[in-house]
Order: sequence, then structure tokens, then C-alpha cells
Amino acid sequence: MTHLIPNILSIAGLDPSGGAGILADVKAMSALGTYGTAVVAALTAQNTQGVTAIHPVPHEFVARQIDTLFADVRIDAVKIGMLGQKLITRTVAERMAHWNPAHVVLDPVMIAKSGDSLLERSAVDELRDSLLPLATIITPNLPEAGVLLGARPPESVKEMRKAAEKLRRLLSDSGECWVFLKGGHLPGNDTIDILHDGDRMVELPGTRIPTRNTHGTGCTLSAALAALLPQTDDVPKAALAAKTYLVAAIAHSGELSVGSGHGPVQHFHAWWPKA
Repeated sequence: MTHLIPNILSIAGLDPSGGAGILADVKAMSALGTYGTAVVAALTAQNTQGVTAIHPVPHEFVARQIDTLFADVRIDAVKIGMLGQKLITRTVAERMAHWNPAHVVLDPVMIAKSGDSLLERSAVDELRDSLLPLATIITPNLPEAGVLLGARPPESVKEMRKAAEKLRRLLSDSGECWVFLKGGHLPGNDTIDILHDGDRMVELPGTRIPTRNTHGTGCTLSAALAALLPQTDDVPKAALAAKTYLVAAIAHSGELSVGSGHGPVQHFHAWWPKA
């Protein structure tokens, strides 16, 4: 049987600095042995220091991009990132329901690393009601979990477990659906993530790496998950491999020299010659 290289789609925003959004996604997808494709949902004027402007793509054109791509290309998994607006969020949900890809990784992007808002407040309910039930796995950080649940962000691993249970109830009751709750905002040096499917509660341990180069870490993790799911069809195994890849990309980020703010991770740390 011919081995098919998975085709992975990122639906997200464009970060010109390449550290986050669809450029980061395609880098991670490529590094992990898949063919990356992209639908642009928003344009940003952005660098490693912050976001100076956001220009949404018309929702009709987002739909046209998605439909044109799916009509021709076998898409094995979809990663959804920054959508920005309520109407675009609804449009993406409608097209995902129509095309029904095997794997949907939803990164509910709300705030940039610089603190700039990337999702309209009016779009949060649309994201919660329309997109979450379509996801195979969602990857919120602690502040995003708080927004989705209408509560303060979890502040301990114990609170993370409770939040993961509540978030799982927002997902579909049919099929295998997971919450990957990221603990990078916890105080201290531990970066424990929680993986929960309504039954199993898995802790993914980690240690904080002292670096400013954390721009696009959430994008990279969710893109890695989308790339790995078709290759493993096992969510816990894919989640552990995605986190392992991201940690190494952060650890090697000092090999790059991009901007003077929060720099990007080194997506190709295992392939490029060492600086």
C-alpha cells in the first residue's frame, strides 16, 4: 500500500514575522513530516513586540478558500487558530460541519503574547457554541479557559483538573473528544498540561525553559497536534509527541535571531545545522 503523506490545513491569521499564525503552523507541519496548507482568516501587522493592526478577511472569501481547497485536496486534519470575528467564526464552523474532516484541533486564540486582543468579545459565544462541539481536541491556555468558562483562570493543577472537566462538557458527546489544557501560566517552574477526554485525566509534566522566545508557542503546539494525529490516531500519544517537539523548539530558539521582543521558536531544530 502506498504511504500517503498527510495533508494538514491551518485556518488562522497571518503574522508577518513568521513566529505565529499560519506561517508558524506550516513550519511545524512541515517539520513533522506532513504537507501544510493554509486558509487566511485575518491579516495582522505584527512583529515580536506587538500587534499594531488587524485586518479581517471577508467571511465569504474565507468560505471560498475553504471550499475550493477541500474540493480538490484530501485534508487529513485541520488546525483552527486566530479567527478574530464572530461572523468568520460562524463561517468556519459551518464549513467544517459541511466537510467534516477526520481531525479538528481548535486553538481558541484570544490574546497575543504581547497582550493584544485577537478575538472580538462578541465572537467568544460563537466560538463556544459553534466550533467547540466540532473539535477533536481543544488547546486553551489558562486565561482562555477562564474566558470560555466565564470564570477566573485556574491557578493550580487541582483547579486545572476541574476546568478540564467543565471544558470537556462543552465538546461533542459523540466520538473521541479531548481537552488539552496548557499550564504554561501556572506560577513556578513546572509547566504541567492536562489532557482529558471525559474519562481519562492525563498529566503531561514539564519544566519552564528560561527564555523570551515564546512567540507562537500555542500555534506551534496545536499545529503539531494536527500534523501528528493522522500519523498516530492516538490522541495521548500525539499530545505527548507534540509537547516534546515544542519543548525542543523552545530550547533551541536561541539559535535564531528574529526581532527584539518575544522571539519565535526553532521549528526546524532537528534538521537545520546548528548555529
